[in-house]
Amino acid sequence: MDRTSALRVERRPDGQLWAEREGEARPVWVRRCFPWSEPTQYVSLLDDEKNEFALVPDLRALEPASRRALEDAVAEAGFVLQLESIESIDEEVEIRTWRVRTRQGPRSFQTRLDDWPREVPGGGYLIRDVAGDLYHVADLRKLDAKSRELLWAYVE
Repeated sequence: MDRTSALRVERRPDGQLWAEREGEARPVWVRRCFPWSEPTQYVSLLDDEKNEFALVPDLRALEPASRRALEDAVAEAGFVLQLESIESIDEEVEIRTWRVRTRQGPRSFQTRLDDWPREVPGGGYLIRDVAGDLYHVADLRKLDAKSRELLWAYVE
């Protein structure tokens, strides 16, 4: 039997997301896995101790109510915004403030000083802000010269 089809996911009245599999139910939170370009694939459901309770390879394999609950939770867990240009990066006490333009529009976000953009498999860089949202730079060569210069100080 397909383990995904046996998985049930629901949002309980208290707002907590719960997953049930093989008669065992736990409160869970979601963590998207790669690839970032496919937000409905490879979603990990973690318990309070950060142990993986279930891995969902494709949300479309879930029954409709579970799929809707998990799609909502994925959307709430954080976004992957496509970064197109960087206007400024200002460092303050323990915080770095970014002013950027994304495919979704202009944004301002903050990262911790010790959080650096990280290279991701398949190319590009990923930046995680303090709220957990993700900013993906698909190709450094496609950024304008000012954006490349600003970002270059933070990547190897």
